[in-house]
Amino acid sequence: MKEEKQTAPNQPIDEKALKRKKWLKRVGVAGFLFFLIKGLVWIAIALFAWKGCS
Repeated sequence: MKEEKQTAPNQPIDEKALKRKKWLKRVGVAGFLFFLIKGLVWIAIALFAWKGCS
C-alpha cells in the first residue's frame, strides 16, 4: 500500500515541487497519447498499403 508523506502543520508546502510534479504528469499523458496515435496511424498506413497491393 502506498504511504503518503505527512507534513507538520507549520511546515510550508513546496509549491515549486508540486507545480513540477503536475507538469511532468501532463507531459507524460501527452507523450503517451502522442505515441499511441502515431502507432495507430502507422498501422492504418500499413493496412491500407497491404490492401491496395493485393
